[in-house]
Amino acid sequence: MTIRILLADDQALLRATFRILIDSCTDMEVVAEAADGHEAIAAAREHHPDVVLMDIRMPGTDGLAATATICGDETLAATRVLILTTFEIDEYIAQALRVGASGFLGKDVGADELLSAIRTIAGGGALLSPAATRALIARFLAAPEPTTTVQTNPTVLTMLTAREREVMVLVAKGYSNHDIARHLVISPLTARTHVHRAMTKLEARDRAQLVAIAYQSGLLQTTPPV
Repeated sequence: MTIRILLADDQALLRATFRILIDSCTDMEVVAEAADGHEAIAAAREHHPDVVLMDIRMPGTDGLAATATICGDETLAATRVLILTTFEIDEYIAQALRVGASGFLGKDVGADELLSAIRTIAGGGALLSPAATRALIARFLAAPEPTTTVQTNPTVLTMLTAREREVMVLVAKGYSNHDIARHLVISPLTARTHVHRAMTKLEARDRAQLVAIAYQSGLLQTTPPV
């Protein structure tokens, strides 16, 4: 299946570069471009892309506001947002995750890493750059803001089985399905099933929101970095 991508960046040259790179892959295609957040929202609603490659700093409606709108739109439930920006700072990473972004990368990534990230996000995975460490996630998501789009009440965890909670903790620690399988001595398919069931029960869009819920509900707590 071809991954359909929307490019949202105020730099036309950069969009053209991304388009050339993405369209060179047989499993991807750029279906639309946007120069600001407002255009990104409109294009997402028109084309229903699988992945939106979203810049943060754009004129008018910025990338974070656009991400919040796209991720909060029920008609775009299948659309994932990958933030790509030159501004890899704590506040942006935290805000991007809170409003529903599935991944965050700096613009200094290589071509292969970017393409791999798009495939990961399209497949329902979550991806953070090295700058967005798990300690950073713990530090900011442990103090949810009113604008958060994920469930944070600890009682939501009661609907999970003990195994699903155990798997959720491992997801929040950054484990892949294969890592979880090795850790719990189960098959990767079984690990994937537990992750999927936890996401379904908690109405999480993807693994990134599952991580957010794990911290915000108190299931997993990490001492904030000094």
